[in-house]
Amino acid sequence: MAEPYAEQHSEPSPAPYRERASRLTGALVWTRTAVPGDTAPVLPDGCMDLLWTEGRLFVAGPDTRAYVSDESGGPRRYAGVRFFPGTAPSYLGVPAHELRDRRVDLAELWDGGEVRRLTERVDAAADPAAALEAVAVGRAAGAAAPDPRLRAVVAALSAGAAVAATAEKVGWSERQLHRRALVAFGYGPKTLARVLRLQRALALARDGNAAAEVAAVAGFADQAHLAREVRELAGAPLGELLRH
Repeated sequence: MAEPYAEQHSEPSPAPYRERASRLTGALVWTRTAVPGDTAPVLPDGCMDLLWTEGRLFVAGPDTRAYVSDESGGPRRYAGVRFFPGTAPSYLGVPAHELRDRRVDLAELWDGGEVRRLTERVDAAADPAAALEAVAVGRAAGAAAPDPRLRAVVAALSAGAAVAATAEKVGWSERQLHRRALVAFGYGPKTLARVLRLQRALALARDGNAAAEVAAVAGFADQAHLAREVRELAGAPLGELLRH
């Protein structure tokens, strides 16, 4: 009975998504197959990604709002390395704010001939995700290490600390924190705090917590504040995001 039922429903099935820890500290390696009509949003998370799809290497900058791609044609494979927040600019060699809310071909950031060779290598690999990870690991090995205080910023803001307290904790003035946050995260610490709070709320909601409890635990003023922030940053109500 399953096959006739499937034939009657022509909507695309959810795109398979997998992720694992990377050899690069704090990063994740992920794979996904997008199908025609796939409009699942990519939500702001404070991260930047190095991405591959057939014949193309590109970078997803830090998002301030949900990003939705309009897939057409046949199924398309993607692989990505999602860098820990604040670390990608050191590896990619570009300030995060220059890539904010953008998808940029890697050839615009690195030498074009090198990018062509790397693209061919990842295209030809039996495991494109592992080959892409090798590109990221190799690049990181030749780059200056990210400032460890940036991880402390992420930890403090993720825990709900105020911007002033976070700056004091890492030994910067608020102005210094703002300037460094633009380079490392793509936006100021207040926006980063909102994005991280959104991710806390989504994690709590996925665990089955009621919206009122999510709002209280994640640090929102009330449930209405949670609803406004989710809609503004993610572009959809919380219930709809959970269904995706």
